[in-house]
Amino acid sequence: MGTPIEYQKLMTEIVYINLPGPEDAAPNMTGGELLHGFLAELYRIPNQEFKEHLHALCNKWNVRYRDARGK
Repeated sequence: MGTPIEYQKLMTEIVYINLPGPEDAAPNMTGGELLHGFLAELYRIPNQEFKEHLHALCNKWNVRYRDARGK
């Protein structure tokens, strides 16, 4: 006999990308700083179709952009 209740563990971790990010790569930046700048620049792309795709990927991977400037 099978178990009466089945469950699926859902990913509950959320990754926040704080905005604004670095505008340009600089010497001696860490990998995390480079990635932060890269992801922040993706967020700034004005193409609406691209933004929709980016938001879909963010939802899939539990990634959220957070504007630290109070917007």
